[in-house]
Amino acid sequence: MSTGAIVAIIVVVLVVVAVLAVLAVANRRRRLRERFGPEYDRAVTEHDSKRQAEAELAERERRVRQLNIRPLEPAARAKYSAEWAAVQEQFVDAPQAAVAGAQTLIVAVMKERGYPTEGHDQTVADLSVEHASTMDRYRTAHAISERAAAGSASTEDLRQAMVDYRSLFAELLGEPASATSATTATSTNVADGDPAHAARTADPAATGQTTPATARAERVPAAGGREPAATAVASDVPTRPDPAGRTATDETVDPAAGAPAASRPQER
Repeated sequence: MSTGAIVAIIVVVLVVVAVLAVLAVANRRRRLRERFGPEYDRAVTEHDSKRQAEAELAERERRVRQLNIRPLEPAARAKYSAEWAAVQEQFVDAPQAAVAGAQTLIVAVMKERGYPTEGHDQTVADLSVEHASTMDRYRTAHAISERAAAGSASTEDLRQAMVDYRSLFAELLGEPASATSATTATSTNVADGDPAHAARTADPAATGQTTPATARAERVPAAGGREPAATAVASDVPTRPDPAGRTATDETVDPAAGAPAASRPQER
C-alpha cells in the first residue's frame, strides 16, 4: 500500500473519531439540558464554561445513583399528608412557625426517602437530579425561612414560602408538581391541590384515612408575584373566621317577578 493511501486512511479515521466525539458531546449536552432544565442554565452561569457545568451535573447524577433513593410507603404518604395539613392550619395564627414546620417536614420526608440532609447546597444538588424544576422555589423558600429566623420576613413572604415549599413537598410525596399545577389551575376545588387528597386518590390503600386536620384545611389567598398554576398548588392554608360576627343572609326568589326578593337574616 502506498504512503498516500495510508495517509488518506489515517485522515478518514481521525475525521470519523472527531465526528463521533462531537456527536457524543452534543448528545450528552442535550440529555443534561432535558434532565436538569433550569438547573443546567444556572450551572452554566456559575461556571466558566459549559464543559465545567456539565461535568458538575454529571457528578450529581453519579452521586445520586449511589444513594438508596426509594419511594414512600402508602402509610408514610398518608401520614406526611396529614402532617402537612396540620402545618397549613397553623399558618393562620403562627405563620413563622408554620413555615419552620414545613421546612422540618420536608427534611423528614427527604430522610425517609434516602436523601442526605447535611448542608443546604449539597441537599439542593442531590434533589436537583430528580426534582430540578422545583429547585428555584426551594431556594426561595429556604431564603425566606432564614429571613424569618432573623425577623425580617413579612406575612406575605411567609405565605410565598409555604407555596414554594409545597411544590417540592408534592414531588417528594410522589405527586408531580406539574401534574398538580395543571389540575389545580383549572379548578377551584381545593381537594384537587391538596397533597393529602392526591395521596389518597393515587393510593387505594390510603383511602379512608382522612384526618380531622385534613378535613378542616381551607383555601389560602393566592400569593402575589407567582404564576397562577404554582400558586394554586398550595392554596389551602386556612383563613381566619370573620371577627365582625355578621349575620348570614340568604335570598329568596319571587316566582312571579323572577328576581331576588329582599334578603332576610338566616334562621339559626
